[in-house]
Amino acid sequence: MRMNSWQDGVTGTNCPIPPGWNWTYEFQLKDQIGSFFYFPSLGLQRAAGGFGPITVNNRATVPVPFDQPHGDITLFIGDWYTKGHVELRNMLDDGQDLGAPDAILINGRAPYRYDSALVPDGLPYEIVGVEPGETYRFRVHNVGVSTSLNFRIQNHNMRLVETEGTYTNQQNYADLDIHVGQSYSFLVTMDQNASTDYYIVASPRFVGNPRWHEVAGVAVLQYSNSKGRASGSLPDAPDDHYDKYRSMNQARSIRMNTSAGAARPNPQGSFHYGSINVTQTFVLKNEQPLSIGGKRRRTINRVSYSPPETPLRLADLHNLTGVYAADFPATPSDDDAPPRVASSALNASYKGFLEIVFQNNDTDVQTYHLDGYSFFVVGYVRAGPSQIRSVVTNVSYPSL
Repeated sequence: MRMNSWQDGVTGTNCPIPPGWNWTYEFQLKDQIGSFFYFPSLGLQRAAGGFGPITVNNRATVPVPFDQPHGDITLFIGDWYTKGHVELRNMLDDGQDLGAPDAILINGRAPYRYDSALVPDGLPYEIVGVEPGETYRFRVHNVGVSTSLNFRIQNHNMRLVETEGTYTNQQNYADLDIHVGQSYSFLVTMDQNASTDYYIVASPRFVGNPRWHEVAGVAVLQYSNSKGRASGSLPDAPDDHYDKYRSMNQARSIRMNTSAGAARPNPQGSFHYGSINVTQTFVLKNEQPLSIGGKRRRTINRVSYSPPETPLRLADLHNLTGVYAADFPATPSDDDAPPRVASSALNASYKGFLEIVFQNNDTDVQTYHLDGYSFFVVGYVRAGPSQIRSVVTNVSYPSL
């Protein structure tokens, strides 16, 4: 959700909330409606279960572009480790990879025992109860640490209607890749017979370690007149580990519904992308993790951000100098340049439109989040046999 920079909760921008203290957010809900989640941004606390839903509904006077569903169901899917979040953070600081998760959870619960060789008996699992013939809105959030997940409901079509505050053109998916931090809303009609329950599955994507293929989150969709337990094999996952185009094409197929209103009675209208005056262009290149000073670091343009002791916004408010430098490189540095850790900020024009090219030189899928701003993906380009160059986004900097 769009909040101003005093309320984004990111370390280095403003102060973290000390133990035993409270912080109250006060903000106006404007054009964004739909499905969101909140989480702490420090110390991998999200891996310890620090998250929850935020659902923003239309005002009564603003029409919704689909019939009122019979029920509203929220599902949190994500990777999970038996190690605590402090130990996970220490592993990264020591230069180690987290490796395969110990499980994929759905609403914090273990997988349904679909395979007795993989899932121990007696574990609590999520059951979603539904009525035959009715349509439900499923709000699905990937709250994991690092794992892209393919989400599907056995024998049921999922009609995408909204993603992270924006109504979409409606289209059906048998399954959809949901990357870390993403939220989607689906309409699902209970149009199957009730001879048995059905599987709800979240399984890892783009993973090479064989151990990962034994990890899947499984919940149960249970009709009120169901005649038996779900059994047999899970619905197939996409078989394209080495071809990421399927996932890219799924993302490209999602379009904003420009005829649907949000907070206002009038429609949002169409955006004239071709007439946007781009004021600055940045190329942000990430690469495989590096060891800097003995710690495992991610870099963008060979810079790994380190939050300053004084938060950036406080430094601005009190006109402090030397806290950070607005010298973040606008284009990738030379690959031979030594990586560095710095409190470096990107210098952008107020109320400008930015064109940002995210260049992924890693072999893993990367998820980017532009805190506080909406952006529009305008294209994807493949840069190599195992690299995806994601072109970009137009970002508008509004008044704060």
